[in-house]
Amino acid sequence: MEYIVVCLVAVLVSALTLFSGFGLGTVLMPAFALFFSVPVAIAATAVVHLANNIFKVLLVGRKADWGVVVRFAIPGAIAAFIGAALLNLFAHLTPLYTYQLVGREHNVTVVKLVIGILILGFALFELLPRFRRLSFDRKYLPLGGLLSGFFGGLSGNQGALRSAFLIKTGMEKEAFIGTGTVSAVIVDVARILVYGLSFYTSKVDDLAGTWALVLAATLAAFFGAFMGKRMVKTITLGAIQLIVGIMLIMIGLGMASGLF
Repeated sequence: MEYIVVCLVAVLVSALTLFSGFGLGTVLMPAFALFFSVPVAIAATAVVHLANNIFKVLLVGRKADWGVVVRFAIPGAIAAFIGAALLNLFAHLTPLYTYQLVGREHNVTVVKLVIGILILGFALFELLPRFRRLSFDRKYLPLGGLLSGFFGGLSGNQGALRSAFLIKTGMEKEAFIGTGTVSAVIVDVARILVYGLSFYTSKVDDLAGTWALVLAATLAAFFGAFMGKRMVKTITLGAIQLIVGIMLIMIGLGMASGLF
């Protein structure tokens, strides 16, 4: 069942995130969290996210604006270290609340509550026109990198802020997608280094069981990105924002309440 759920989510959301700038990590992580602890789910998702973005770099990376990448992604990588370290701190705190529902025990933990609230906040970027049109001047690229990288390291949610800061750079659509993808790879590498060090030092029990599932999800995400590339000229950004926004609300509520 875990292979069906995780791989199906990876295919669908990988195609969507090629356009909207985010979605894969945000939606795939709760699918992993159904079968593994939240920190392991975030790290496993980060590996799939990185592999998928490397694949997308091969598809669209040649269009990237490397001047923008340097100004945006280097601060993002530094902030990703901090966000990932903070995630590790939250993961070791005791649950805030425990309750029974349909014969199962659910825990509201600090890490689930924080990530759930962040996901709900990022859903606003997809659903509300005011936030959907939010953009920042080119001079704020380093600040955007810091914010995007920090939230990427903490929860895997980085694309909404990345898109808001990159959209005003005046790049063509292909350059915008390529620049965002290259920037995401740099942040992914930074946060995976922290996750890996954390798991090595704390000897996480359920880490070994994720690798086959990570590989399957990665291949599924490759297929989704390939299909998304074929649809890039026909699909509308507004439709994708609506789909992703609705999914984010459902996932955010589930994470914050301890259901996932």
